[in-house]
Amino acid sequence: MSNTQQLDVLNHRQCLDRLARVRVGRLVFTEDGLPTIQPVNFRVWRDEVVIRVAGGPKLEAATANQVVAFEADVLDPDLRNGWSVTVVGHAEPITGIDDLVDVAGTFIEPWVQGRRDHFIRIRTDRMTGREFREEAVPHYKP
Repeated sequence: MSNTQQLDVLNHRQCLDRLARVRVGRLVFTEDGLPTIQPVNFRVWRDEVVIRVAGGPKLEAATANQVVAFEADVLDPDLRNGWSVTVVGHAEPITGIDDLVDVAGTFIEPWVQGRRDHFIRIRTDRMTGREFREEAVPHYKP
């Protein structure tokens, strides 16, 4: 397989569009003074990443307004194509009744048993994305 892949930088809208296509990403936050990475199901709501949690360290990070990172991707190692989007910003719990009602309707059942009564948004400070795609190869015309 020849290396005919091209790397494109995604703009903000393209990043949000890619995120809206998937339901699982990875949240990076600080727990006990150390970086922690956990897979989470999420939604894009009002152009922000929102996750639903039971409590624990992710909610503590949001309550403390920690800077967090979030990443989601779709990558095909055989075809060597796909995309990746990273969001960096401050985590905060969603507490307004109208907002909670609105965002609750966007989530499907959690993957893990138990109640997930809290929603955390990431107030985006930086969003970056990259897409790997096959470069168009000109066709020979005699």
